[in-house]
Amino acid sequence: MPGERHSSADVWVLADDRAGNVSQCLGVAEALGRPYEVKAIRYDRLGALPNALRGRGLMGVAGESRVLLAPPWPRLVIAAGRRTAPVARWIKRRSGAFLAQIMDPGFPGRGDFDLIAVPVHDRPRVDSRLLPIIGAPHRVTAARLEAEAVAWRDRFAHLPRPWVAVIVGGATRRRPFPVAMARALGERVAGLAAARGGSVLLTTSRRTGTGQERALAESLPGPCWPHLYSQGGDNPYFGFLALADAIVVTGDSVSMCCEACASPAPVFIWAPDGWVAAKHARLHASLFERGIARPLEAADSLAGWDRPRLDTAGDIARAIRERMGT
Repeated sequence: MPGERHSSADVWVLADDRAGNVSQCLGVAEALGRPYEVKAIRYDRLGALPNALRGRGLMGVAGESRVLLAPPWPRLVIAAGRRTAPVARWIKRRSGAFLAQIMDPGFPGRGDFDLIAVPVHDRPRVDSRLLPIIGAPHRVTAARLEAEAVAWRDRFAHLPRPWVAVIVGGATRRRPFPVAMARALGERVAGLAAARGGSVLLTTSRRTGTGQERALAESLPGPCWPHLYSQGGDNPYFGFLALADAIVVTGDSVSMCCEACASPAPVFIWAPDGWVAAKHARLHASLFERGIARPLEAADSLAGWDRPRLDTAGDIARAIRERMGT
């Protein structure tokens, strides 16, 4: 706006207490390649109020965060999730900044946003502001994978190739991950890896469960490099993405599926019928339709194919540039 001073870092990322949302915003900011500042948004007890009451303002934002929201203003604000929407709208009213929102901010105030990136699996409505995206943006880039490959390659060098990475999530709020299911996954992967004379690189998560970890490890009798969450230690997750010759990922996490699909390896998603939520199943279908991934259940081998890498953060960054005219 005329007369307003703008920040030397002309991009602000609104980072609240939801790590997944923050990671998506940072992925887009990094894809833009412009200087950015992270503004930590913390909430007080009023932060739980619906946006219809919070309006276009700082109600619910804690004092230590309010002092960060001051001139010089940014030209672009990147935010995600509904709770940051009132803050983004408040900034726009003072600065005229371009507002890029990841996921629908909900009612009210959609009209204040210049771009709203909504996953296709969330079935977005038709609106000129909406940018339908596949999956979710993330921070897995070619440069990061190169660095992780250097850091981890020697640790796996003694294992015969191909290296088959198995990335395991686990139980979600409404869907358990039984031990029998974990064992079935391990046996399925073990058979496919053995058919190619390869090794398995296994990593689990906090949602997997110790019994399930044990079942997975026991069902992988061949050459294996296991990282079990319950035992701690350096997480090889990004090293796996960088170095694997094939990746098997459980379908219970949007971010894990999308990050796997940013790697150069063929990706196979494991999601038995009825195990994942409907929106996850829609994500998987969109990845399969575009040849970005394949279902593990239908795979007779882990051989690769010519597939595009998923770069949702880059897609959003390009759309921002186009709409800002930069």
